[in-house]
Amino acid sequence: MAPSDPPAERASDPAADRALLQQVALGSSAAMRAVYARCSGRAWAVVLRVLGSRADAEEVLQETFLEVWRRAREFDPSRGGVETWVTTIARTRAIDRRRAMGTVARIAEDVTHQPPPTSATPVSPAEAASQGQDRARVAAAMRELPPEQRAVVELAYFEGLSQREIAERTGDPLGTVKTRARLALEKLAALLRDSALRG
Repeated sequence: MAPSDPPAERASDPAADRALLQQVALGSSAAMRAVYARCSGRAWAVVLRVLGSRADAEEVLQETFLEVWRRAREFDPSRGGVETWVTTIARTRAIDRRRAMGTVARIAEDVTHQPPPTSATPVSPAEAASQGQDRARVAAAMRELPPEQRAVVELAYFEGLSQREIAERTGDPLGTVKTRARLALEKLAALLRDSALRG
């Protein structure tokens, strides 16, 4: 659930911040709740501004605090307060999600079988080869996805179904569909990035 309006940022106390994150690292749920209460409003504002979608922002906010829980030992108060640290994690995750979503949008555009646009300027052999290589990379990346993840991508971007509609179509829980979509986005982005570096 999304937090309410972000509170005003308070002055950081490095010693207190370090002690709080040390408690989180030791597994204190009370300390984790304190970090969430203190930082979630500001983190929410950042991810919502980056993503523009409440559903995506809620998922990224959850991922942010899971990462805070896992990385609590890495917190360094000399580089900023806990609010700054958490907000940086949130912003990075939101930007990664937006880039992955953009990658899949390009995939949908590349692999749909639309007739090529008529143009007065012929495509050069080099451009044609480059476009062919892009399509081949996209197709190869799609083949690397597990079948259930590939199906979610195809239903979302080729048939235009929402995640709820995909859940209804497939009979899978909505949470499962959301997880498969996220994993597919992340894997496609990584595969295409690696392919571009190799190419």
